[in-house]
Amino acid sequence: MSATSARSRQTDRSGTGCRPAPSCPSHPWRRCTCGTPGSVHGVTAEPPLTDGELTLRLSQQDEQVVTFSASGSLGTVEVRRTAPGAGLLSWALDGGPEVAQRAVRLVTEYAFSELGLERLQIEVDPELRASARVAIRSGYRREGVLRGGVLVDGERRDVAVYGMRSDDPRPDTLLGWTSLMDSTLPKKRVIAHVVVRDTSGRLLLCQVSYKKDLELPGGVVEPDEDPATGASREMEEELGVALPLLGVLAIDWLPRWEGWGDAIEILYDGGVHDPSLLDSLSPDGFEILGLSWHAPDALDGLVSPLNARRLPQVLKEPSMLHNLRDGAPIRPAGD
Repeated sequence: MSATSARSRQTDRSGTGCRPAPSCPSHPWRRCTCGTPGSVHGVTAEPPLTDGELTLRLSQQDEQVVTFSASGSLGTVEVRRTAPGAGLLSWALDGGPEVAQRAVRLVTEYAFSELGLERLQIEVDPELRASARVAIRSGYRREGVLRGGVLVDGERRDVAVYGMRSDDPRPDTLLGWTSLMDSTLPKKRVIAHVVVRDTSGRLLLCQVSYKKDLELPGGVVEPDEDPATGASREMEEELGVALPLLGVLAIDWLPRWEGWGDAIEILYDGGVHDPSLLDSLSPDGFEILGLSWHAPDALDGLVSPLNARRLPQVLKEPSMLHNLRDGAPIRPAGD
């Protein structure tokens, strides 16, 4: 199993705008503290690094690269400096994922404690799941994908990026483990729309600026925002008023569509109002261009196929909670 660096970056992209401190001539891996108490002039703990029967011996060290060779001709682990205080870790090891994980952990701790690095990064092909698991189980959080980040045989390939800071809680702690898992598990969008009716049973729909389909009031829930608060916020932004939410009419799972990932949508009951409600609403004029009432049986061609499919059935039985999959009822097994 192997994981190789996709590229070496020559600039620090932390976004701080600060010029990195120079490296010490006697130890280019560390930030320079020359002339100050506690200056570091070299490695304080010498290899080999050991974990049970696994031994890593230092085979190369220069201004840019530190390489360890594993005992038993298992392969190598390398740390390449990419910027002051930052490095790229890669490995080419036989012996299975457990050996790779132990080796990566050893070199990671060495790089932080003895090389003075503050951040390490691992880059792997997203299809190499075994290498990704080694990175994760070694404490590296998944940070994203560089689309077309590496050129392989003349073809642009994606690169999955995993990172660790020296002050990150380690994976054998509760906070470290949960933070690690949070970086890898799916993060679904949550959408909160509001179904508002008038006394004739008509539905309030919005003319939006970004598509031809009429849409329900509401939108995407923001990070760390509960869905009901998101629905009220969206109404306030779009209509100028947040109508009371009387409950949940439907929960709908939406598959991938037109560049969007899958999502969970909640349809809230915005109540029944006099048709004159329109006169008290104030479309924002940017996202919402107009508002109008429409009969549930006359939605075809006005709304998306999804809403044309689900809204009539939801409004037919507004007193029950509708459990939907892409706008269609989820039937109990055996029905």
